[in-house]
Amino acid sequence: MTELELKYGCNPNQKPSRIFMQQGELPIEVLCGKPGYINFMDAFNSWQLVKELKRATGLPAAASFKHVSPAGCAVGIPLSDTLKKIYFVDDIELSPLATAYARARGADRMSSYGDFIALSDTCDLSTAKLIAREVSDGVIAPDYTPQALELLREKRKGSYTVIKIDENYVPAPIERKDIFGITFEQGRNQLKIDDSLFSTMPTKNKNLTEDAKRDLIISLIALKYTQSNSVCYVKDGQAIGIGAGQQSRIHCTRLAGNKVDVWWLRQHEKVLNLNFVEGIRRADRDNTIDVFVSDDYMDVLADGIWQNFFAVKPEPLTREEKREWLDKLDGVALGSDAFFPFGDNIERAHRSGVSFIAQPGGSIRDDNVIETCDKYNMAMAFTGIRLFHH
Repeated sequence: MTELELKYGCNPNQKPSRIFMQQGELPIEVLCGKPGYINFMDAFNSWQLVKELKRATGLPAAASFKHVSPAGCAVGIPLSDTLKKIYFVDDIELSPLATAYARARGADRMSSYGDFIALSDTCDLSTAKLIAREVSDGVIAPDYTPQALELLREKRKGSYTVIKIDENYVPAPIERKDIFGITFEQGRNQLKIDDSLFSTMPTKNKNLTEDAKRDLIISLIALKYTQSNSVCYVKDGQAIGIGAGQQSRIHCTRLAGNKVDVWWLRQHEKVLNLNFVEGIRRADRDNTIDVFVSDDYMDVLADGIWQNFFAVKPEPLTREEKREWLDKLDGVALGSDAFFPFGDNIERAHRSGVSFIAQPGGSIRDDNVIETCDKYNMAMAFTGIRLFHH
């Protein structure tokens, strides 16, 4: 198959639409569904991400993609009982690959709603069971077990998109795309990301644990496939906050940091003990938790609409309780696709438990950034590489 006709492009008015190879055969097989233009953009970007994560860590990897950026990504490190509960997977036996997807999906469930999934390894039944009950557009993987494929083919009344990709496919070293009728050409970003990038450490604290190195590698690989400007917070082998496509780096850092804060607040005792109304949908539960940990919850109480979600009126998390809980978070790794221009990014990162940082360096205000890291005893590496992705 050298080409595949699509229903339309990014929008229904953009026709005709297709994917094709100028030379050779397409490295994919559509096993179910009718994937669209954006589906394939998410599929191919996310596949590259999980393939690199697997190669860098040796662990099965998964990504949850939305609009050509990851909402989450992770490797298959076992989950604590608390994480199983807040990711809503405490009722299912998880394989290592399913664990990776539970982490990728669970960190930012609101952003992952309607995601496109990428899996580094053959999709097994455990992973398929997890996918089957989530709202998702499709999945790409190198293969599927017969039981997994059978289950996925039942999703969405048989219309769920399932793509098999040749894991040995190597793209051409030169890539091209057209903008405004003009063809752009560049060398593909084949930069290998590993801990050799962490040899230059300008901070007083130069101690990077093995877990910190792994998490920084994950953050940088994620950024390689995230629309710029972007930053990525990682802890225990999973992205817990990604800020993508912002014009200002501090807005990236704030956006992603706020997602980290919500992820951590979801593990607070008051959230774990929320008593929802019977039959509440998973998406409504996610949205309700997001409101509960936000400052908007007081308005919900005032409007008296809490009965729509909770069987018992919960006591709100006070501002003091939130800050006390957030101050317990530490050991978070933060990667940036370009240099931090000011220390304000470090100040914000500190409020979300960041202890380790990897960024290119090269700002005229590097001294201010280093000084701010030293203020909080953070270990920071200058990688010397930029990871813009557009």
